[in-house]
Amino acid sequence: MTTVEAFKKIMDEQTEIALATSVEGVPNVRIVSFFYDELKKCLFFSTFRGNEKIIEFQKNSNVAFTTIPTENTNHVRVHYAQVKKSECTVYDVAEQWIKKIPSYEENIKQAGAMLELYEIHFTEAIVILGMSSRQTIQL
Repeated sequence: MTTVEAFKKIMDEQTEIALATSVEGVPNVRIVSFFYDELKKCLFFSTFRGNEKIIEFQKNSNVAFTTIPTENTNHVRVHYAQVKKSECTVYDVAEQWIKKIPSYEENIKQAGAMLELYEIHFTEAIVILGMSSRQTIQL
Protein backbone atom coordinates (compact mmCIF):
# COMPACT_ATOMS: atom_id res chain seq x y z
CA MET A 1 0.00 0.00 0.00
CA THR A 2 1.36 3.42 -0.95
CA THR A 3 1.41 6.31 1.52
CA VAL A 4 -1.34 8.06 -0.45
CA GLU A 5 -3.48 4.92 -0.28
CA ALA A 6 -2.82 4.71 3.47
CA PHE A 7 -3.86 8.38 3.82
CA LYS A 8 -7.16 7.66 2.04
CA LYS A 9 -7.78 4.56 4.14
CA ILE A 10 -7.16 6.40 7.40
CA MET A 11 -9.33 9.36 6.37
CA ASP A 12 -12.08 6.94 5.36
CA GLU A 13 -11.97 4.71 8.45
CA GLN A 14 -11.15 7.01 11.35
CA THR A 15 -14.08 9.09 12.55
CA GLU A 16 -12.59 11.70 14.88
CA ILE A 17 -9.86 14.30 14.90
CA ALA A 18 -8.25 16.30 17.66
CA LEU A 19 -8.62 19.83 16.28
CA ALA A 20 -6.17 22.45 17.57
CA THR A 21 -6.75 26.19 17.48
CA SER A 22 -4.79 29.07 18.96
CA VAL A 23 -5.92 32.58 19.77
CA GLU A 24 -3.55 35.17 21.21
CA GLY A 25 -1.03 32.45 22.03
CA VAL A 26 -3.52 30.29 23.93
CA PRO A 27 -3.91 26.81 22.40
CA ASN A 28 -7.14 24.84 22.56
CA VAL A 29 -7.83 21.27 21.43
CA ARG A 30 -11.12 19.48 21.06
CA ILE A 31 -12.32 16.23 19.51
CA VAL A 32 -14.76 16.41 16.60
CA SER A 33 -16.25 13.88 14.21
CA PHE A 34 -15.34 14.35 10.57
CA PHE A 35 -15.44 13.05 7.06
CA TYR A 36 -12.98 13.71 4.25
CA ASP A 37 -14.24 14.61 0.78
CA GLU A 38 -11.61 13.41 -1.67
CA LEU A 39 -13.11 15.34 -4.61
CA LYS A 40 -13.18 18.66 -2.76
CA LYS A 41 -9.93 17.80 -0.99
CA CYS A 42 -11.15 19.02 2.38
CA LEU A 43 -12.29 17.69 5.70
CA PHE A 44 -15.80 18.50 6.97
CA PHE A 45 -17.05 18.75 10.56
CA SER A 46 -20.02 20.35 12.22
CA THR A 47 -20.54 22.31 15.39
CA PHE A 48 -23.40 24.03 17.16
CA ARG A 49 -24.02 27.66 16.26
CA GLY A 50 -22.48 30.06 18.76
CA ASN A 51 -19.94 27.49 19.95
CA GLU A 52 -16.67 28.82 21.40
CA LYS A 53 -14.64 27.31 18.58
CA ILE A 54 -16.49 29.42 16.01
CA ILE A 55 -15.28 32.57 17.75
CA GLU A 56 -11.75 31.15 17.74
CA PHE A 57 -11.99 30.43 13.98
CA GLN A 58 -13.02 34.03 13.35
CA LYS A 59 -10.01 35.30 15.29
CA ASN A 60 -7.51 32.84 13.75
CA SER A 61 -8.43 30.49 10.90
CA ASN A 62 -5.12 28.59 11.15
CA VAL A 63 -5.64 25.14 12.64
CA ALA A 64 -3.88 21.81 13.03
CA PHE A 65 -5.29 18.35 13.59
CA THR A 66 -4.53 14.69 14.01
CA THR A 67 -6.85 11.79 13.35
CA ILE A 68 -7.57 9.62 16.36
CA PRO A 69 -6.71 5.97 15.72
CA THR A 70 -8.91 3.27 17.22
CA GLU A 71 -7.37 -0.05 16.13
CA ASN A 72 -3.67 0.68 15.66
CA THR A 73 -1.35 3.67 15.76
CA ASN A 74 -1.75 4.68 12.11
CA HIS A 75 -2.88 8.28 11.82
CA VAL A 76 -2.72 11.47 9.79
CA ARG A 77 -1.34 14.77 11.11
CA VAL A 78 -1.70 18.18 9.53
CA HIS A 79 0.20 21.20 10.82
CA TYR A 80 -0.86 23.91 8.39
CA ALA A 81 -4.57 24.06 7.62
CA GLN A 82 -7.27 26.67 7.21
CA VAL A 83 -10.78 26.38 8.60
CA LYS A 84 -13.77 28.15 7.11
CA LYS A 85 -17.53 28.00 7.31
CA SER A 86 -18.86 25.87 4.49
CA GLU A 87 -21.33 27.10 1.92
CA CYS A 88 -23.02 23.70 2.34
CA THR A 89 -25.23 22.65 5.23
CA VAL A 90 -25.18 19.39 7.19
CA TYR A 91 -28.24 18.40 5.16
CA ASP A 92 -26.29 18.84 1.92
CA VAL A 93 -23.65 16.34 3.07
CA ALA A 94 -25.89 14.09 5.17
CA GLU A 95 -25.35 11.10 2.90
CA GLN A 96 -21.56 11.29 3.32
CA TRP A 97 -21.89 11.68 7.11
CA ILE A 98 -24.25 8.74 7.47
CA LYS A 99 -22.19 6.52 5.18
CA LYS A 100 -19.15 7.06 7.41
CA ILE A 101 -20.88 7.33 10.79
CA PRO A 102 -24.36 5.75 10.66
CA SER A 103 -25.29 7.08 14.13
CA TYR A 104 -24.82 10.63 12.81
CA GLU A 105 -28.22 10.31 11.12
CA GLU A 106 -29.87 10.81 14.50
CA ASN A 107 -27.73 13.92 15.19
CA ILE A 108 -28.84 15.43 11.90
CA LYS A 109 -32.51 14.62 12.56
CA GLN A 110 -32.50 16.05 16.08
CA ALA A 111 -30.03 18.95 15.82
CA GLY A 112 -29.40 19.58 12.12
CA ALA A 113 -31.02 23.03 12.17
CA MET A 114 -28.67 24.08 14.99
CA LEU A 115 -25.48 22.84 13.33
CA GLU A 116 -23.06 24.76 11.14
CA LEU A 117 -20.79 22.95 8.72
CA TYR A 118 -17.08 23.80 8.54
CA GLU A 119 -14.33 22.84 6.12
CA ILE A 120 -10.65 22.34 6.80
CA HIS A 121 -8.41 22.86 3.78
CA PHE A 122 -4.82 21.64 3.60
CA THR A 123 -2.31 20.70 0.94
CA GLU A 124 0.15 18.62 2.94
CA ALA A 125 -0.33 15.78 5.41
CA ILE A 126 1.96 13.60 7.49
CA VAL A 127 0.98 9.93 7.35
CA ILE A 128 2.24 7.89 10.28
CA LEU A 129 2.11 4.12 9.90
CA GLY A 130 3.20 2.37 13.05
CA MET A 131 6.52 3.16 14.68
CA SER A 132 8.67 2.97 11.57
CA SER A 133 6.99 5.00 8.85
CA ARG A 134 6.38 8.73 8.77
CA GLN A 135 5.98 10.34 5.36
CA THR A 136 4.71 13.70 4.19
CA ILE A 137 2.42 13.74 1.17
CA GLN A 138 1.23 16.58 -1.04
CA LEU A 139 -2.47 16.58 -1.89
